[in-house]
Amino acid sequence: MPNTAITIKSLEKKGVLDEITNIISSYGANISYTHLFIEKNNLGSINLELESINNLEQLLEDIKSIDSVQSVEVHSSLNDIYGKRIIIFGGGAQVSQVAMGAITEADRHNIRGERISIDTIPLVGEDDISEAVEALSRLPRVSALVLAGSLMGGKIAESVSNVKSEHDLVVISLNMPGGVTKIADIVISDPIQAGVMAVMAIADTAIFDIKKLKKNKF
Repeated sequence: MPNTAITIKSLEKKGVLDEITNIISSYGANISYTHLFIEKNNLGSINLELESINNLEQLLEDIKSIDSVQSVEVHSSLNDIYGKRIIIFGGGAQVSQVAMGAITEADRHNIRGERISIDTIPLVGEDDISEAVEALSRLPRVSALVLAGSLMGGKIAESVSNVKSEHDLVVISLNMPGGVTKIADIVISDPIQAGVMAVMAIADTAIFDIKKLKKNKF
């Protein structure tokens, strides 16, 4: 059964989330994703994706009956809207070139029904990049990581290994000094090509399987 995504606007007060989750639990639904934040008008915005809902209309009515709830909206899940996600870390010049290749290639696949989004962040420093890589385990929908820098190893390589061991993640690295090239699935010298390959590696509309490559450095 596909996920149902809902956004709940409520007064920011203690106990509201407990009331909402108790109602959802009473319907036997599973919460597969949640994102909460406070808006400028002091309303809480609660974004939930739910699985195994048998009576959505009644569930929504019960949530709306909570005194603190201002509104409830149903919409498509983030996976349906944004689909798979490619993350690009590294130096500004390399990141921009990888992004150029990835965005151009993603456009070609997205017009054929894919949903692939590209996220970039120029970062410098072993600690900052390592922390960002470790945080991938807390981000939804991440399918591929591209490491676009001039030197990456040490803590960064350790973080990449940790994330790869826990998640089904394609890792592509530019050809550079450092240990990340030894643990990446593909090492590519051309940053634009690295972006293109990242999209091809995760797109269902691409006839490409990195596991079938006889070598991993290009």
